[in-house]
Amino acid sequence: MMKKTAAILIMLCALPAAAGAESWSSYRIPESGTSVDIPASIFTEEAGRPDGYGVQYRTGDGRADLTVQAVPNDGGSPRAFLARKNPPAGIIYKRVTPRFFVVSSIRRGKIWYDRCNFASRYVHCVLINYPAAEKRQWDAIVTRISNTLNGG
Repeated sequence: MMKKTAAILIMLCALPAAAGAESWSSYRIPESGTSVDIPASIFTEEAGRPDGYGVQYRTGDGRADLTVQAVPNDGGSPRAFLARKNPPAGIIYKRVTPRFFVVSSIRRGKIWYDRCNFASRYVHCVLINYPAAEKRQWDAIVTRISNTLNGG
């Protein structure tokens, strides 16, 4: 019983990094004017560059990642853009409007969440992958990231 309790405590102590998100900062892509709030205390490592403009981050332990990206808008609709990206089958959540789309699902034990806002010159996107087992701890974080995504 003591080992099981200790294991639960250790697991719960690992989660506050996702749940607390004490330190947020605003990230801006100068070329496109894309801006978004990101939890800098969670996504602590740069992990490369996406297509177009932007940056990729990951957590120190590699369990989650975040991409902030802007690509030129070819004038297509959010629905057409999403179709060209050929998202995986089995999307659990999908919302498409004339100005943005959001899609989300689970793959290999991780929730993937993609939101793209459409402006005249650029498509502004955030893509987040995080453990499905930690969904509740990530809900508020993903919501804030998504709600603060803006384009210049």
